[in-house]
Amino acid sequence: MRIVTYQSNTGPRVAALRDGDCVDLNQADPGLPECIKKFLAMGREAVRRAQSALAHGKPIPLNQCRLLPVIPAPEKIICVGLNYADHAAETGAKPPSDPIVFNKFPTAVCGHGDDIVLPRASQQVDYEAELVVVIGKGGKNIPRAEAMSYVAGYCCGNDVSARDWQTQKPGGQWLLGKSFDTFAPIGPAMVTADELPDPSNLRIQLRLNGQVMQDSSTAQLIFSIEQLIAYVSQVCRLSPGDLLFTGTPGGVGFIRKPPVYLKPGDVVEVEIERIGVLRNRVTAE
Repeated sequence: MRIVTYQSNTGPRVAALRDGDCVDLNQADPGLPECIKKFLAMGREAVRRAQSALAHGKPIPLNQCRLLPVIPAPEKIICVGLNYADHAAETGAKPPSDPIVFNKFPTAVCGHGDDIVLPRASQQVDYEAELVVVIGKGGKNIPRAEAMSYVAGYCCGNDVSARDWQTQKPGGQWLLGKSFDTFAPIGPAMVTADELPDPSNLRIQLRLNGQVMQDSSTAQLIFSIEQLIAYVSQVCRLSPGDLLFTGTPGGVGFIRKPPVYLKPGDVVEVEIERIGVLRNRVTAE
């Protein structure tokens, strides 16, 4: 099932996609919440009831829905650096012994079809295709063997990065370089975990104006999703709707010779096998 959030007259509401249309799950089954985070917190029961609601719910034409980011206001956006073997190799870095973890501000989130806005404060904005894990139930100190039961689903993501802030500011401003508004596109929908039981060998690709820039597989991940969830949950309690950006493969712009940075008018597409295509245009602030 493909879950989305759309903007209604009363606020954001959770829906599912059917034959190119939206079905409002709460309208089809009042026992399901309107809020995506509350929906995720219901776990497998929500998916079971949503499947029934999707089958008989009244469709809303997709062109009449204003889609929002599938998780409009995540509590946490947790990101992992140097987590693809091919990306570590292209940077000349030794694969890390532990995950390299950073974060983005929740205000960086935007959705499929939204613009990536280049800030006036940066001249070196880069792309990074990523598999994004959406956390379902909350938990702390999650054992690796149980970690996948905490996953609600998956979507495409783009860890947009201001390299001049990330690498050239005193101390390296990873948080700020990664957190400009619109620097965390996600979408186009969340594919529920029951439809993707093994995300460990999915083709992942980024195209810039139709040209393939990144082309790899999640089989290149150095630290698995299970490892990442277990590692991070030692530090903080994970909550429904938290986003885990799992890392980017080789082919990023700043490594190329000459470097390739985003510019106004560009179209960036992230495609992940069995999940879909996340598409965003690039504009200037």
